[in-house]
Amino acid sequence: MLESLQALIAVLAALAVVTLLAPRLRLPQPLALALAGVGLAFLPSVRALSPSPDLILLGFLPPLLYADAWQTSWRDFRRWLRPILMLAVGLVALTILVVGVVAHWFLPELPWAACFLLGAIVSPTDTVAAQAVLEKLRVPRRMTAILGGESLVNDATGLVGVQIAVVVVLQGAFSWGSVLGQFAWVAGVGVVLGLVFGGLFAWLNRFVREPNVAFTVSLLAPYLAFAVATVLGVSGVLAVVVAGAVGAWRIHVIPTATRMALRASWSQVTFLLNGLCFLYIGLASPCLLQRAVQGGAHLWQAGLAVSVATIATRILWCWPNAYVPLWLSPKLRAREGGYPSPQGVTLVSWCGVRGAVSLAAALALPMFVDSDGNPFPGRDAIVACTLAVILTTLFVQGGTLFPLVRWLGLRDDGTTAAEMRAARERLLQAGIARLDAFCSEHSCPVAVHRLRESMADELASLQADDAAERARASQRLSVSREVRTAVAAAQETALLRLRDAGSIDDEAYNKLLVELDHALVDAERA
Repeated sequence: MLESLQALIAVLAALAVVTLLAPRLRLPQPLALALAGVGLAFLPSVRALSPSPDLILLGFLPPLLYADAWQTSWRDFRRWLRPILMLAVGLVALTILVVGVVAHWFLPELPWAACFLLGAIVSPTDTVAAQAVLEKLRVPRRMTAILGGESLVNDATGLVGVQIAVVVVLQGAFSWGSVLGQFAWVAGVGVVLGLVFGGLFAWLNRFVREPNVAFTVSLLAPYLAFAVATVLGVSGVLAVVVAGAVGAWRIHVIPTATRMALRASWSQVTFLLNGLCFLYIGLASPCLLQRAVQGGAHLWQAGLAVSVATIATRILWCWPNAYVPLWLSPKLRAREGGYPSPQGVTLVSWCGVRGAVSLAAALALPMFVDSDGNPFPGRDAIVACTLAVILTTLFVQGGTLFPLVRWLGLRDDGTTAAEMRAARERLLQAGIARLDAFCSEHSCPVAVHRLRESMADELASLQADDAAERARASQRLSVSREVRTAVAAAQETALLRLRDAGSIDDEAYNKLLVELDHALVDAERA
């Protein structure tokens, strides 16, 4: 009992410390967490507490996919659908083929079905590492949209490939007709389930106003969609992604306070689960490396060859597919805003880090193919090669993203900022118009007039052509913001004194503190 508690403390402490230190050490957070996991693996109590592959796939993956779907810009997803599908479907298929051929070349004793299974396992990218770097360095939105969309879809296509390949290995037979039929069933029914559960929970969210209950219901959605899909033998990943997309599209029906609480809760959940996934990679690595060493030099050579093939396939796929379709179709070129920059293509081609999903999929393979105890063909070799690909991409690609982005000179193109500026103008105009209409019908207090003046100042700061006028409006806004912040801080201090003096109990203190926190956040955002 005590050892388990010590292990839990060590894992949580490592997650907190690494998250704080990684930016200062100029290391991508996932890489730093994986290194910390390697260190924790030498503690027997932590090693014993490490999660099982089933927990990663069934416990961690559904909420992470659901959260990613919530955060995806579906307008950008539709705009960049072609490059996203080329990466998430075309590249996945090519990776399965190339890795399968290379694996069979170096491991001829491995059946072809098992070789292609290895290709399916290492085909999904884990762009958490890439996204951490891209968000920090603010690269063009085109790149982040494509990489985010790819990571959302290729988990589904890759794991569907794994599911089909496992069936082929267990049955010992292959036919294109059965494979295509299986794919249509697995993917199609998965999408339908996602639409059903997404619509159901979006409808339920209209009536749930208690934040804690709303979060529980939203957390139930990905697990239920995944569970039903798994029972039916279809893609749980697609079911969760589609359910999350529907939920994101209908998020406006959730009451405001509940919506704010949901965003905060999901932010914490995704932070913890992402961190634990990369710690898991580090925890599992020493034991798996030891087993790989026992497999002999040829297994290491195969792992290295598969890693090189995985990286090279992505690079060779990205360049022609970034330019040739646009060169052939002027209409497509206009739709996507012209040719992508060579720097952007270089970045996308290098963001191919594999992560915990691939490792969990490999470790989750059955030990035996039947009840007679016949071993699953090449399971140890598949696990060893998967680990080689993960570690190679994590250190080689993930470890060089910071300097690569700087060397390429990529910068935020300002698209999001411009859209937010234009949207703010429309929102302020709508708000001022509503205040004017209200005041024309009612006697408005001074506070309402001051609110209108503040909104008018903000609108002027956005619209004014004259730099001096913009500066004056911005100064008035700054003073207003400082005053509101100072008032909220003074009220918080007074509240603390009331609690310390025993004038109010802790329940009243906490409720009022929440109100002041919201006021302070509003003041800082104004």
